[in-house]
Amino acid sequence: MVSRRSAQQSEETLRSFTIDAAYAAHQEDVLGSLEEGKWADFIVIDRDFFEVPAIEIWQTEVLQTWVAGEKVYEQ
Repeated sequence: MVSRRSAQQSEETLRSFTIDAAYAAHQEDVLGSLEEGKWADFIVIDRDFFEVPAIEIWQTEVLQTWVAGEKVYEQ
């Protein structure tokens, strides 16, 4: 039986790759979250990360990539 990740695990995972990583690099004032005045680097994916069973995360596809608020990739 494949168990689903808890919402808390998903949130912790996302946070570790965003605001926590920016904080570790002493860049939390310009990176790590989508806020006015910060770099807007993010991806748009084809499914809800918080609902995907852990075993299926590898199947997630990137639909768009945005860097500094500009779209640089679209599938």
